[in-house]
This record gives sequence, structure tokens and C-alpha cells, in this order.
Amino acid sequence: MSLFVDTSAWSLALRRDSPPKTPALRMLVRAIEAGETLLTTGLVLQELLQGFSGPRARAQILDRFSAVPLLVPDREDHIGAADLRNRCRRAGVQVGIVDALLAQLCIRHGLTMLSTDNDFKLIAGHCALKLWREAD
Repeated sequence: MSLFVDTSAWSLALRRDSPPKTPALRMLVRAIEAGETLLTTGLVLQELLQGFSGPRARAQILDRFSAVPLLVPDREDHIGAADLRNRCRRAGVQVGIVDALLAQLCIRHGLTMLSTDNDFKLIAGHCALKLWREAD
């Protein structure tokens, strides 16, 4: 399985204190140990760098992400994300611009999203977004 790892899951893994033993974090560790394909995008890297402070945290994030391939959205991804956001809005679900783009990248590339953000559960109810669940 190829996993797209969202900011929320990476944040748990990168915390300085003892990371919580959440199912998503256990899955991330298993995926890394098994050598599964993990992907993310520049927006996730940016969110992580903005969320952790200090040069030491920055260096650790950059080091750990040096081996993680970054998907680069193109014109079609942005159009698809806008369509997805509009579809959700018509259904009464508010979706942020970044979340819509992350969901669209997963859909387009056939990736399973690993996230602890409940907003993606709402999004998945209106599109073909595959979310990792503990039972998977």
C-alpha cells in the first residue's frame, strides 16, 4: 500500500515528548519499518516547519523528510481540488483549500491517506478518497 501521510500524522511522530500510541502512529511506524512507499507534498512539509520551532527541530524535519518523495500538484490537481471543495460545500461540508488539494492528490494517484484529521472523514463521504482505518 502506498500511503500519503498528512501533517497530523507526521506531527504525532515528530513530537519531542513521548509520542502517543495512536493507531495512526503505529501504522506509520509499521509502514516505515516495512519499507512501504510513503509520500507527502510540499504543503505538508511547510506546515510541519511552521509548527515546530527552533533550528534543531527544523534540521530534524528537513533531515527526516529528505528521503520522502514529494508529490507536486499540477493544474489538473488544482482544478480537481476546486471541484471537490465545491461538491463538499454543496453538501454542507466546509473544506479548507489545503485539505481539498491533499485529498485530490490522493485520489489522483490512488493513494491511501494516513491522517488523524477528522475533516478528511467528512471529505471522503463525498468523493473517492481512501482513508487508512485501523481495521485495514
